[in-house]
Amino acid sequence: MAIVGKKFPNLNVDAMNEMGDTFKVNVLEEAINNKKKVLLFWYPKDFTFVCPTELHAFEAAKAEFEKRNTIVIGASCDTPEVHFAWLSTAKDNGGIEGVTYPILADSNRNLASTLGILDISDETYNEETGVVLVEGDNVTYRATYIIDEEGTVVHESVNHMPLGRNVSEFLRLVDAYTHVQEKGEVCPANWEEGKDAMAPNAKGTASYLASH
Repeated sequence: MAIVGKKFPNLNVDAMNEMGDTFKVNVLEEAINNKKKVLLFWYPKDFTFVCPTELHAFEAAKAEFEKRNTIVIGASCDTPEVHFAWLSTAKDNGGIEGVTYPILADSNRNLASTLGILDISDETYNEETGVVLVEGDNVTYRATYIIDEEGTVVHESVNHMPLGRNVSEFLRLVDAYTHVQEKGEVCPANWEEGKDAMAPNAKGTASYLASH
């Protein structure tokens, strides 16, 4: 069930960082208390295939998100200990060493269940071979959320296991929503920073279409 337009769930979840510290993270409070947007992305499982490419891609873009007053948080249903083992594994050995944002360890699946993003089948799809990846171990789809400074979800998307995300699209979405917040305009199809936006009325639409 979509939660766009609603407050993000108010739940505390275990998390791990690259230093091996275990702590609690409440995504809703991260947004509200820090007056920042949050980009939260879920991936199926540590020590798999597409997943490390995404974690490294979000790390590479972390500074760009920070410029946009946005916190990056990763998440899966692995334990903190498994996260730290993966954080301690070199990139050229399939690990995520060098990732510096916190990673939620929703091992009791409370938050993932609340969000409705668990693959609850008995057999989880293998990203590369098309065979069973994990039996009886519910993992999440590749779900992504953008939460605004008031804790409201402004974007939600879900990819199936084999489909990695385009990090640039989430930067664009943050730019677009920030433009809406600051200018009071709406952003048309394929809008990018610096391009024309529209007044949120029929005249604005007509004017935009006439010039594009």
